[in-house]
Amino acid sequence: MNEYRVSEDLFFLDRPRDRTFQAQLRELIVSAVLDGRLQPGAQLPSTRKLAKHLLVSRTTITLAYQELVGQGYLATSPRSSFFVSDAAPRPSVKKVKPSDAEATFDWGPKLAGSLTDRRQIVKPQDWRSFPYPFIYGQMDMSLFHHAAWRDCARRALGRRDFEDVARDAATDDDPMLVNYISTRTLPRRGIAAEPDEILVTVGAQNALWLTIELLARKGFHAVCENPGYPDIAAALRWNGAEVTPVDVDQAGLPPENLPADVDAVFVTPSHHAPTAVTMPPHRRTRLLEAASAQDFVIVEDDYEFEMSFLTPPSPALKSLDQAGRVVYIGSFSKAIFPGLRLGYLVGPKPFIREARQLRALMLRHPPGQEQRIVAYFLALGHYDSLVRDMRKAFAERRDVMTQALHREGLQISGAASFGGTNLWVKGPDGLDSLQFAQDLREDGVLIEPGAPFFESRDEPIPYFRLAYSSIPSDRIEEGVRRIAARLRT
Repeated sequence: MNEYRVSEDLFFLDRPRDRTFQAQLRELIVSAVLDGRLQPGAQLPSTRKLAKHLLVSRTTITLAYQELVGQGYLATSPRSSFFVSDAAPRPSVKKVKPSDAEATFDWGPKLAGSLTDRRQIVKPQDWRSFPYPFIYGQMDMSLFHHAAWRDCARRALGRRDFEDVARDAATDDDPMLVNYISTRTLPRRGIAAEPDEILVTVGAQNALWLTIELLARKGFHAVCENPGYPDIAAALRWNGAEVTPVDVDQAGLPPENLPADVDAVFVTPSHHAPTAVTMPPHRRTRLLEAASAQDFVIVEDDYEFEMSFLTPPSPALKSLDQAGRVVYIGSFSKAIFPGLRLGYLVGPKPFIREARQLRALMLRHPPGQEQRIVAYFLALGHYDSLVRDMRKAFAERRDVMTQALHREGLQISGAASFGGTNLWVKGPDGLDSLQFAQDLREDGVLIEPGAPFFESRDEPIPYFRLAYSSIPSDRIEEGVRRIAARLRT
């Protein structure tokens, strides 16, 4: 064993932290051991000396050291000192910096194409640091039931459940979660589905990608909404499909404007992205009739139906489907928290059977423990309680925002009839919402410019989206006032 003392000067902690000092110290030591910077036998600074150097309590250092002893990274001596254990994991591969010749390899010709220049909805990661964040789809920590989530995680970690979620489930999903989707979630949308007609996915995005992968091919012709969610058109084109954007109006996608040779139509009928308008029942019926007459399938993204605090949401398009032409996509990430990345795909048995096999080629199945935690969160009533609190808060915020926009003379161009979490606003003709969003940052305001949602970029897009899900009520009025003031300048 090669004994030497490690200087306390090699240790540091981040003061503006999102982890405890104890966790940071453990990570620092583990990283140094795995990188080979701390060799077996290296004696660490005493708990007293390191605590004084890092300006933390001695208990913090002692607990971190003892945790690493339990994990086998450190060992103790009779003199109560701590040193790197001979049994500590060692770096398996020596890092070698590539030579300049190797680093100049051009990957461009080897790639099938490029996705970096696609239309993207950019959400600033530091949005919480802005006082007026009108950002869609982000989590409001003040509303989330963290204690309930922690209790469900504890249950999923229990021995009986852990044996279920720790196994390789191959192509299967958590039966507890699938049962809840089948018996509770889908009936609320008027949909009846058996377990073998449901597939759990890594969010709605994964469900869309699986669907497109199964449908799209060379010569495949799809219709997307314009404006609309840009990732759908990008994924279709990546898979070789021809895409025709069809302009939406105040009632969503007009079926009479569909081309004659379409193979699939991608729609958000209950809550159009991004205008939030709702497709009325008569238009949904016409869309299904067109699908039958022209022999195409419909992919329905039914996001955010839970946020219905004004009126009950309209039944899903899938609930009206008698022929089995509609593939339905739902998500838990919108109502629980966006980082959850858990959704579901509903369709005829032959379609779901193929989607299950395709998913197995990509990732086998979503994490079992996450599925079980969500299953408990749903089954124990925490989800319904969370949705109730969100509806109450969003109803108040929407009312405040609507009044503020009217007071400042700003035009609401689209809004969900049942509630939702955002409004679609139209600025003056000629306004470039991309530049406008950039300018508003100087005022502490974040908005979502409408440009990425539109197929054409030839002219400035004056539309932008204002979400009230991520901003408290008492900041909305001032935020809207700053938007209007910037417009006047």
